[in-house]
Amino acid sequence: MRQIPVYFQASDRIATSGQPSFQQFADIAAAGYSVVINLALTTSTHAISNEREIVEALGMLYVPIPVSWETPQLADVQEFFAAMAKFAGKKIWVHCALNMRASCFIYLYKKCVLKMAEAHALFPMSAIWQPTGAWENLITAAVAQYAPQPLS
Repeated sequence: MRQIPVYFQASDRIATSGQPSFQQFADIAAAGYSVVINLALTTSTHAISNEREIVEALGMLYVPIPVSWETPQLADVQEFFAAMAKFAGKKIWVHCALNMRASCFIYLYKKCVLKMAEAHALFPMSAIWQPTGAWENLITAAVAQYAPQPLS
């Protein structure tokens, strides 16, 4: 595949990245991905205005879940979890502008839905960034909602 920005293979069927280009979407389709989940806003860095048309013309399903960088919401996480459940078993490409939203949502999916140990769930987020502020608050809220710790 052409050099996709901030690309990571999160599992055998899930990849994450920053914004792919038109040509890179063709590479993603050729690699067998059948679903593209876009967590960026249409105003995000390097956003492609006709991304849905590009992705669908390549035979992939397109799922936009626009997540505000300044105010990510628990409802965004819920929508993401629902999309991941709907397309379970398919190869899914999750992206945003710089793979910060995407890696955070993949972390939450691995920790809260797949129930992975923290060390495994953290990849690729730990290789990209350490969430602070609104993103740290989102993680705390999502973990409390979906992966509460048992009482001791």
